[in-house]
Amino acid sequence: MLVFSWSLAALLLVSSSWAEEEVAAVEGDASKELTVSELLTRANRDLTPDFDEPRLVGGDIAVRSEADRNADPCTARGCLWQKYSDGKVYIPYFIANHYSSREKSIITRGLESFSQVSCIRFRPYGNGDHEWLSIESRSGCYSFVGRQGGGQTVSLSKQGCLYHGTVQHELLHALGFNHEQTRNDRDNHIRVHWNNIIEGMEYNFYKIDTLNQGTPYDYNSVMQYERYAFSKNNYPTMEPIPYSNVAFGQATQMSQNDITRLNRLYNC
Repeated sequence: MLVFSWSLAALLLVSSSWAEEEVAAVEGDASKELTVSELLTRANRDLTPDFDEPRLVGGDIAVRSEADRNADPCTARGCLWQKYSDGKVYIPYFIANHYSSREKSIITRGLESFSQVSCIRFRPYGNGDHEWLSIESRSGCYSFVGRQGGGQTVSLSKQGCLYHGTVQHELLHALGFNHEQTRNDRDNHIRVHWNNIIEGMEYNFYKIDTLNQGTPYDYNSVMQYERYAFSKNNYPTMEPIPYSNVAFGQATQMSQNDITRLNRLYNC
């Protein structure tokens, strides 16, 4: 019986090790093959949302009404999460139980990555919490921008959204950030080719009165989409200026500028 117990324990340890290696392998392969922008585009392509899911703009930004379609909700009202007396911003979250342990570990790693570079602290939901992130596998990858009040969905579909950079991208939306290409100074850095955009999708490139926190436009931001986003003809919808061959939209995780503006927004 003792031998059996030791064998079972060893098997569990090996299985745990395999699971951790599988997570690393999945994320490693994705980071080499596909950027966050490409992962989001692939995961959200040709979706049929459930009746109770929000409308999406910008590919993965959830909005509650048509009135929010062309405006940043954060410019109309306060959308920052509360800072506590210890200088930390504690944000409750709940991870739906339909994820496997391996999938949960990818999500948890993304949540914990913010505590390593900022005053943001994601913590498990508890009784008495009135605002929280409900992380669920819905139709594709999406999040509302900023604090909405009550429970707000962050969708990380099991089909295509469970990668470290994708988790960071959606959490940055939840913290109040929009896509880089919608910055109010976008036209100084990106030329939009409107004639190459899918009809009806032009609003995804409308500029927003963003708070840029004194940081420069960042081609390497995890919030920057790639040059063929929403293309109807396989021609670029975006081109960097003045140097058109500059790479952009290639991020696989938060850039230093992403981290800097996060810390400035929340006065970390």
